[in-house]
Amino acid sequence: MRKVFMIMALAFIGVQGLAQFSKGTLQATGLTCAMCSNAVNKALLQVPFVESVRSDIKNSSFSIVFKKDATINIDALKNAVEDAGFSVGSLKLTGNLEQVKVANDQHVQIGALHFHFLGVSEQSLNGETTITVVDKNFVSAKQFKKYSAATKFTCIQTGKAGSCCTNEGVTPATRIYHVTI
Repeated sequence: MRKVFMIMALAFIGVQGLAQFSKGTLQATGLTCAMCSNAVNKALLQVPFVESVRSDIKNSSFSIVFKKDATINIDALKNAVEDAGFSVGSLKLTGNLEQVKVANDQHVQIGALHFHFLGVSEQSLNGETTITVVDKNFVSAKQFKKYSAATKFTCIQTGKAGSCCTNEGVTPATRIYHVTI
């Protein structure tokens, strides 16, 4: 019985591993010049799972390519921008997803990350998919207010798994990222 459980656990981990985010688009706020953009660019390149960064100075945005098979830490991207003296205005992650079932106000694990989907219809995500992070400090205060009003779950305010998430099998205090498509 133990062997059957181990095989099933390894199969589950393998399926989760198929969901890999390969790139992201980050828009920073507070940039006023090319030197500001360069500071953010350098900070993002210091993040261990970032392979390359291409900046668009005109739009204060950064196209980020992640290292293949690297574990991604969304908060590390935000922290790098903030450590450079700026804020994140938006963050979109793109990855190849296979049979990831999502629905409004549902928690879903993709790879090692836990997501709470907001404002989406029930569907199965397949192929290259882009999701937008709508957590506090990843969008404007006005946008966050809109998304936080769309759910009664308390994890939207803290970013940590609360009773709403643990009912769906998420370990208490796990980082939960709130996203939309």
